Amino acid sequence: MENRRQPIVSVLGHVDHGKTSLLDHIRALGTGRQASVMDREAGGITQHIGATEVPADLLNELCGPLMGGNTFESPGLLFIDTPGHHSFSTLRARGGSLADVAILMVDINDGCMPQTIESIRILKAAKTPFVIAANKVDRIHRWESVRDRPMALALRNQTTEALGYFDEKYWKLVGSFAEHGFNLERYDRIKDFTKEIALVPISAREGEGIQDLLAVVIGMAERYLGDKLTDIEGPGEGTVLEMKEERGLGKTLDVILYRGSVKKGDEIVLTTEDGGISTRVRGMFSPRGMSEMRDAGDRWDSSDAAFAASGLKISAPDLDGVLAGTTMRVVSSEKERTAAISLANKEANISVELEEEGVTIKADTVGGLEALAKELGEIDIPIRHATIGKVNRRDVRGAENANDPLHRIIMAFATDILSDAQTEIDNSENGVKFIDSDIIYRILEEREEWVETRTRELEEESREVVVYPGRIRLLPDHTFRVSKPAVVGVRVLAGRIHVGQKLLKDGLPSGRIKSIRSGQDTMKEAIQGAEVAVAIDGVTVGRQIEENDILLVDIPASHAKKLRKMDLTSAEREVLEELSEIHRKTDHFWGR
Repeated sequence: MENRRQPIVSVLGHVDHGKTSLLDHIRALGTGRQASVMDREAGGITQHIGATEVPADLLNELCGPLMGGNTFESPGLLFIDTPGHHSFSTLRARGGSLADVAILMVDINDGCMPQTIESIRILKAAKTPFVIAANKVDRIHRWESVRDRPMALALRNQTTEALGYFDEKYWKLVGSFAEHGFNLERYDRIKDFTKEIALVPISAREGEGIQDLLAVVIGMAERYLGDKLTDIEGPGEGTVLEMKEERGLGKTLDVILYRGSVKKGDEIVLTTEDGGISTRVRGMFSPRGMSEMRDAGDRWDSSDAAFAASGLKISAPDLDGVLAGTTMRVVSSEKERTAAISLANKEANISVELEEEGVTIKADTVGGLEALAKELGEIDIPIRHATIGKVNRRDVRGAENANDPLHRIIMAFATDILSDAQTEIDNSENGVKFIDSDIIYRILEEREEWVETRTRELEEESREVVVYPGRIRLLPDHTFRVSKPAVVGVRVLAGRIHVGQKLLKDGLPSGRIKSIRSGQDTMKEAIQGAEVAVAIDGVTVGRQIEENDILLVDIPASHAKKLRKMDLTSAEREVLEELSEIHRKTDHFWGR
């Protein structure tokens, strides 16, 4: 056991199929239950990677009866919990996946969902051995669950009716996976793990079948990983999960060490937005017992050295700007430092393909940014700008300059917007849209809704003739009819007037232009300097309007956007600004 590291196990699958519930239950198998991670996650979905170590002695005690008297030869299992397939696909180690083995969670009642299939594709591409955990059997009609019972025993104690419902769902899953080229078989019937994928029915909520699942994972690790688990010697390599500010420690890094070792005082090379940097380990800490890294709180033990595979917290100087999802490398010579910084410089160049025209995306980590970019790429959305960090004014201005109105959008995954950038968006005359969420699929759904709405607006605008603003004076002694409609002589002081336009007096609605006449001629519009007779619906001379009154000719908000880009006279622009000031008293975004 001393010459082997513990395998890294990734848990992945479709949204809400039970990934975090499984790990919550596994942690509860230890001496003390830790706080549920799920209680804190956005929308009940894990959005950042956590790590949990389960020691071999607990695994052997729990799974011994199912392992035929064999014992687990590694120090334990290190579970990482990922947001669906996203971080699994972007966290790399030595050119492959960070995980040695994977558990693919599938809701047996929902079956294969789009993200399930995507997860399978990634597992296949990474050549990562995996097992299917068919979760939520406790929701099958007539199924009777007993907490923490082995699944082999649970299956023998169900009614014929419950087993009939189970088989129906099981065979549907088998058929779905077969469509994608995979042979599924129930774990207790499997003959060749190289040709068939094991399916273990479980209830993560009740703990039913968890022992069986862990026993299968242990068996796969022992059978297939071999020499892969012996790389505990030599300089350490790890993946940075997150940078945090810790009281008394300052900035720290949460790291999964997947190769070699690291000690206090070691020089390490890290990746920042500006490239590789080198610093030295000032302190190292491991989560106590079976604490999950994000929930360890003050349950951290200081240590002088750590060996793969493990989750640890590192404190060191100069950690500003270290990118989550990148590699930490231990170096011990000038040559190693130069080589490591060169590799870090390559990592700093985010692998998102950019176009001359496209949308703007932001995220808090490299993995998050690449995951969002990947989803957009699958629906053929080009990306013009992609960076890590909070949304700033430069991002907004970049989005404003997009030629395609449907590309004037900023999508932010798990990151915030700075207040001055929000102000810039509020004042934008080009209609920049900002969408942010801790869940990628919600960002994509909201973008799709916005595109549909914006497309309709653009189509309507293209069909409309632009209506110009104007200012008129009601001429004295030129009232031809007092009402229904009022007919008065007016002088166009600025801009122009159109049939159908609304009029404002002191910012309040004052009728609508029904017709315009000059002598015997009917007109559609009259421009600055003209004196014409105007019929006005909805008002009475002597009540709502008076001779010598000055009225503004109103325009639709959508036309104000167009007019700002047009070559207006100074008088027209003056009226436009006056109208904007009036309307923005009640609608801050009018005409923006």
